[in-house]
Amino acid sequence: MIEKKKKMLEKIVKENGTPVFIIDHEKIRENYREFREKLPDVQAYFAVKANSNPEIIKTMYDMGASFDVASLPEFTLVRQNFKHLSEQEQEDFIWNKIIYANTIKPSGVLAKLNNYKILVTFDNIEELKKIKQHSPDVGLILRIRVPNTGSMVELSSKFGAHPGEAVDLIAEAFDMGLGVEGISFHVGSQCNNFDNYSQAMNFASSIFKEAELRNYHIGFTGKENKKRKILDIGGGFPVNYTPDVKSFADLSEILNSEIKRMFPKDDIQVIAEPGRFIVATACTLVTRIVGKAIRDGKTCYYLDDGVYHTFSGQVFDHQRYPLHSFKDGEKKVCATFGPTCDAFDTISLADELPDDLQIDDLLYAENIGAYSIASTTYFNGFPPPKVVHLNKN
Repeated sequence: MIEKKKKMLEKIVKENGTPVFIIDHEKIRENYREFREKLPDVQAYFAVKANSNPEIIKTMYDMGASFDVASLPEFTLVRQNFKHLSEQEQEDFIWNKIIYANTIKPSGVLAKLNNYKILVTFDNIEELKKIKQHSPDVGLILRIRVPNTGSMVELSSKFGAHPGEAVDLIAEAFDMGLGVEGISFHVGSQCNNFDNYSQAMNFASSIFKEAELRNYHIGFTGKENKKRKILDIGGGFPVNYTPDVKSFADLSEILNSEIKRMFPKDDIQVIAEPGRFIVATACTLVTRIVGKAIRDGKTCYYLDDGVYHTFSGQVFDHQRYPLHSFKDGEKKVCATFGPTCDAFDTISLADELPDDLQIDDLLYAENIGAYSIASTTYFNGFPPPKVVHLNKN
């Protein structure tokens, strides 16, 4: 299988050059189907921020996914896929299929979102004041702060209202004449501590109950003329980058059990925001050695891609992407650097590669689809890699 993949990658390089970023859309569909099969009662909103390539968004749209956006450009990328729908169908799609999950939104953006009556998140009183002024017709989801212990990227230091203050914020929203439709949380990206989800759902359950006791009726009235609450369990679903990562199958069993235990009624609509889980394993990068040196006795390879480009995930996502050689040979600890004139552009000081590779030899990195190419720059004039799509419909 490895040799077959290498030949396929070499063929792509021959046709497109390097660096080249390869997106396998069948793998994306496979990951989405797995998520839906293991969490059948959870509506999946693809987190566009993980990889905003328009063709990925189209694939997810064709699969029937919903979308989590965090900016107006992301919202526009999603909206381009359903412009063929009637005005009423577009309104229904946006209301039921898109959540604007960034708790801090510029006033100008809020004014534009108001036209769509979209779901948006909030976590503080100042945001509520902005929403009241610029976007009073949107649906509100309160984001709460929850434990992030054991997650690769924690988010609670920046986002989320303290659970003890949550109902007071809900009360403020109602007093302003705004409706609150649900509660959301995020346990941190690449979560390897499943207790985070259980604790977060306990917080959410308690907040729902306290709000009801204080006569603040969270929820929305669906087409069936029945009041429903939204519980957004966020993302953080783990990808098996390394053997120590706990399996999504185990997590899904816990989530299904906890949802049934804590939210047994049919008045709860559970949604989630998978991003990394959908795209991480669907993408491969091929890069070329453009320079070689021996520094302090260690072989150093200089590549045509680096941390200002596809390997940016090592900085922003705290994730390593080990490089593999197309050629066999005894592996030694080598250093790999990107092409820019910046020492920060260091991919790894401990990649295990043959030390007899030559200039123009190829290397590849797998599982590099999430939070990587989305953050590429043109620093030093080096462009992002060319993108090649496999298995598009």
